[in-house]
Amino acid sequence: MSDHGVETRQFGHRARLALPPALALKADHQAHAARTMWNLLHAWWQMMPKEKRTLQNADAAIRQGRQDIDFLAVLPAQAAQAVLKTYFQAWKNCWDGRADAPNFKGRFRTVMTVDVPQGRDLNITRVHRRWGMVNLPKIGRVRFRWTKDLPVGKHADKENRITGARLVKDPLGWHIAFRVQTLEPVPEPHRGPEIGIDVGITVPLARSDGQTYEHDAWLTEREQARLLDLEQRAARRKKHRKPGERTSHRLHHTYDQIAGLRAKAKRRAADWQHKTTTKIADTYGTVVVEALTITNMVKSAKGTVDQPGRNVAQKSGLNRSISAEAWGRTVTLLTYKLAHRGGTLAKVPAPNTSRRCSACGFITPGSRETQALFVCKNPGCGWTGNADHNAARNILHLYRMGHALIPAAGRAVARRVQRVKPATAR
Repeated sequence: MSDHGVETRQFGHRARLALPPALALKADHQAHAARTMWNLLHAWWQMMPKEKRTLQNADAAIRQGRQDIDFLAVLPAQAAQAVLKTYFQAWKNCWDGRADAPNFKGRFRTVMTVDVPQGRDLNITRVHRRWGMVNLPKIGRVRFRWTKDLPVGKHADKENRITGARLVKDPLGWHIAFRVQTLEPVPEPHRGPEIGIDVGITVPLARSDGQTYEHDAWLTEREQARLLDLEQRAARRKKHRKPGERTSHRLHHTYDQIAGLRAKAKRRAADWQHKTTTKIADTYGTVVVEALTITNMVKSAKGTVDQPGRNVAQKSGLNRSISAEAWGRTVTLLTYKLAHRGGTLAKVPAPNTSRRCSACGFITPGSRETQALFVCKNPGCGWTGNADHNAARNILHLYRMGHALIPAAGRAVARRVQRVKPATAR
């Protein structure tokens, strides 16, 4: 942040590309060349002695490879350099304990991507209200969906510009993700009220004021029936395939259709999450959520041969439902959207927020009668209400009582209590 009350903001914007079949084939070739470049780098790394594993030697190796192998020459030089930098960064992340060691990338397991590191190579122009044009190295001029104003043309300068992009292919086609840098005023503190939010499965988001955010199924009944039919068809074709036999083109086509429907559902879920979190960030100045360890919540209950798990099928269904709601992504979206608007996201300890009565503060056995109903069994209370509403009230009350998690030495430290004072004022 500078003395003039402005700050540099970096964000990404993803747009769909309208690639004709011939240009889409060129993009596919570049993505396969980038994956091959990564695999060759990894093989080179494993063969070289430790003292020769330097960035300079690796750069010389990929330059020689681009000269000797025609297939690698379809990848632009800047994109090849981006592969090299990404590979070395992957090893740094491994050495710092932030990720596992890099490995070879499989043809069918790896997302197809191509980097465009230099923003000046894109030469972006807007040609229509809904379309823009971008220059892709060794591909050509391509149209993309214009859904957000970008700093291009006379609106671009040293502080407001596009610094680069990445081409990404998913089951719905090729997309371009722009890396945007802008200079914006520092937001004033958000003067909106405080709100507690409880995340769930039946009710995705429940607020402490009694309101909820819900959604329908991501696929229509017709799409769900189509997905089931495709999955059964793929299972039949896979069943008749002999061991070691290559996957047929028909089975690959069925897999692509399944992936397309699942990608459509994922896109709709992300759209709902973005719209809902934007509405919350615009309205409230402080949002309080639980500090959930989601990775522990979705661990398998299968167990071992000696100690097999119980209710494995039910636990697997619960894990799929938790993963489908993407609670972690909701918190991530709220974090940066609130910060961009001058708001704050706070986290409180999660234990007993759904078992404690938000009126009297006691935890009594049997109060959670059903998934949706909370009835306090304390003889002096007897409060009745929606279970998700009760949990959201407890979450907000914990924050107001000063039980918010405080980051210290890289870890979250919290005072966890079994009983707190009644949550009266809301």
